Amino acid sequence: MDAQFSPEDAAFREEVRAFIAENLPQKIQRQSDLTPSYVSKEDTRTWHKILHEKGWIAPNWPAEHGGTGWTPMQKHIFEEETQAASTPRLSPFGLMMVGPVIYTFGTDAQKQEHLPKILNCDRFWCQGYSEPGSGSDLASLKTRAVLDSDEYVVNGQKIWTSHAHHADWIFALVRTNTEVKKQEGISFLLIDLNSPGIERRPIISLDGGHYLNEVFFTDVRVPVTNRIGEENKGWTYAKFLLGNERSGIAGVGKSKKKIEKIIAAAQQERGIGEGTLWDDPEFRSKISAVSSKLSALENTNLRMLAAEAAGKTVGSEASILKINGTEIEQSLNEIFVEALGNFAAPYEPEGLNIDANLDPVEPEYGRGVMTEHLLRRASTIYGGTNEVQRDIIAKHVLGL
Repeated sequence: MDAQFSPEDAAFREEVRAFIAENLPQKIQRQSDLTPSYVSKEDTRTWHKILHEKGWIAPNWPAEHGGTGWTPMQKHIFEEETQAASTPRLSPFGLMMVGPVIYTFGTDAQKQEHLPKILNCDRFWCQGYSEPGSGSDLASLKTRAVLDSDEYVVNGQKIWTSHAHHADWIFALVRTNTEVKKQEGISFLLIDLNSPGIERRPIISLDGGHYLNEVFFTDVRVPVTNRIGEENKGWTYAKFLLGNERSGIAGVGKSKKKIEKIIAAAQQERGIGEGTLWDDPEFRSKISAVSSKLSALENTNLRMLAAEAAGKTVGSEASILKINGTEIEQSLNEIFVEALGNFAAPYEPEGLNIDANLDPVEPEYGRGVMTEHLLRRASTIYGGTNEVQRDIIAKHVLGL
């Protein structure tokens, strides 16, 4: 397959654009554009249900489980257009992560219980992987699950748990055997967050927002029927899930839109002398350099899509998308902050709600920029640090 857009792809792109324009509530779009990482649970659910009713909620799922049946190129177009239109980012933990694990490895009862609620957004999920001392070295995790009759008793702690304060359930890696190689003693559990013995504590991030959490388990009883697959085989399911997590992390559409915003801002901000910032060749060269990297990333992404459409498996190469996508995102955020100059200094996150009765200090195009810059300093860490991703490429792609 040639990585080119066919006339059918172009028609599909127009269909997606028209649907978004006609169905995305304007207020939700404005808030998502202003604070893409802090769209409310209610607004996220509203957009989720609009897409679900259209049948567009799970592009990466097989059709038999509620997927769209789209080609890889259509999936790419849909992702690019939703990012460009500032639609709310759907929670990935159900759709991109645990959902595919459940329909691939789960029992019929687990599929019937969880998949419909993921598709219609009646159940929000979060991911219980990282622990204090077990981040990139995830296999060293210590949260224990001890079998007691037909239940596991879970004790331990998870950290950096995104949106746990919004979630109804958590999928967690737990240690069920301490006598074997660390990767071989881990199981994958689905845990109701309303279970007795679970405590959630907020972690306030650099931007002052509540995105992350600690989750503590004290004698939490989890039915054995909530275990995915075999006991002590959770590492296999975790690796499968992480492959799905990395596959959507390039963010090409989002970065394209950010470049447009930066250029528009630079054309209004004063530069050195009488001209605007956009008249400064040094500033334009920075945008040009990042734009070139973004074009390379997009072409790499399209090549992987073409390989997928041709029936080839895209494995560790997906790490390239994660590395470059997150580094481009951080570079653009830094350039945007630079473009704002003094307007970037006063930081008032409480004024970023579109209903807030506050006059912003910065111009409209500068609102929310510092929030994204501060929060996304972590983007090269989560989802597997970029250093770890480079090791993966070295070992599994280059054979070093």
